[in-house]
Amino acid sequence: MIDINRIRENPEKIKELLKRKLWDTDFTELLKWDEERKEKLKFVEDGKAEKNKLTSLVPQMKKNGEDVGPIFKQVKDIDAKIKDTEVELAELENKIHDFLAELPNTPDEDLVGGGKENNKVIKVVNEKPVFNFKIKDHVELAESLGLVDYNRGAKIAGRGSWIYTNLGARLEWALINFFISEHLKDGYEMILPPHLLSEESGYVAGQFPKFKEDVFWLEGLEPKRFLLPTAETALVNLHRNEILSEDDLPKKYFAYTPCYRREAGSYRTEERGMIRGYQFDKVEMVQYTKPDQSDAAFEELVGKAESLVAKLGLHYRVSKLAAGDISHSMARTYDIEVYIPSIDIYKEVSSASNGRDYQARRGMMRYRDKETGKTKFVHTLNASGLATSRIFPAILEQYQQEDGSVLVPEVLQPFMGGIKVLKPIKK
Repeated sequence: MIDINRIRENPEKIKELLKRKLWDTDFTELLKWDEERKEKLKFVEDGKAEKNKLTSLVPQMKKNGEDVGPIFKQVKDIDAKIKDTEVELAELENKIHDFLAELPNTPDEDLVGGGKENNKVIKVVNEKPVFNFKIKDHVELAESLGLVDYNRGAKIAGRGSWIYTNLGARLEWALINFFISEHLKDGYEMILPPHLLSEESGYVAGQFPKFKEDVFWLEGLEPKRFLLPTAETALVNLHRNEILSEDDLPKKYFAYTPCYRREAGSYRTEERGMIRGYQFDKVEMVQYTKPDQSDAAFEELVGKAESLVAKLGLHYRVSKLAAGDISHSMARTYDIEVYIPSIDIYKEVSSASNGRDYQARRGMMRYRDKETGKTKFVHTLNASGLATSRIFPAILEQYQQEDGSVLVPEVLQPFMGGIKVLKPIKK
């Protein structure tokens, strides 16, 4: 949530930043409500002060034998006006809250406006693979190697689903275990969160109210719950309504979960197979930091996500996203994009993002400053580390051999029982 003080101080600046995110808004009504709120708040405070002043006269008046009836009548009238004003005040505060809750985070000022057409590639790593034979796409490779059963996946769950089989299941699990081992080495704390989350969790993460229809809701549960679309939604709620010690920051977590999303892609070539589906596996990293730590934390998360792709020996690039291509709750995002040879396209396998204090304000996540004793909002950051549903196809396609086999990246071999090559199965 955007700090309303920023809007009060410079509404045109905030409006311009939001326009870069393709969000047009007018703060006239919000600022009018804000002024009305201040007036009513002052009226309530002044009324309470007047009431206290009057009631303080009662003991002496009684002692002097004076009639206190008029005093009590005045107090009663003031009480009634205060109650009426407090009702109006609550209505105003709800309107202000709802207005702010709809707004996206402001992008960092160095970001250009517009959508993905304005994203900028800032780094390319490893040589693009060159083949001297006709290559296969990951769907054909996965089927010929007996790694994925798309037909039975569709049969038991519908389009946008698949089943990892035999060495495919082991390769998927090897990827997850490799990611986990790397994060543990780097001192991140492992979390296995619930997959059913409360509506408030979606609100704090910034996915609600705007994207409430983009998740799978479960009916018949009280309170109402949804399937997590990413472990970030759970991890960024761990310290909701808490005040952390400054000495405990930064806090670094990661979680492995399946992720569930309503949009399963299309029949386009670039979304065949497991490029987009209703369910996929992902390891997610989240950090809670002090504001002056968050830029360094962002660079760390980008570097960690990159290192995983690099250690797999894959050709990839890093893109700095334009303001309009950043998610609703984030201020800055770099995408790590892996190359898919069969379609000559790069696909995102990790988005590293800095939410600044946007999610922290929604979830009242703070820390106590040692020097001043005051509470301040933390910054929250996240990055995939990594999503497997595009890494898996990239490995198959970039490591394919002329005989139809696929080499297993060296870092995955220990998690595959020493298997170095995936060979076509005999039918």
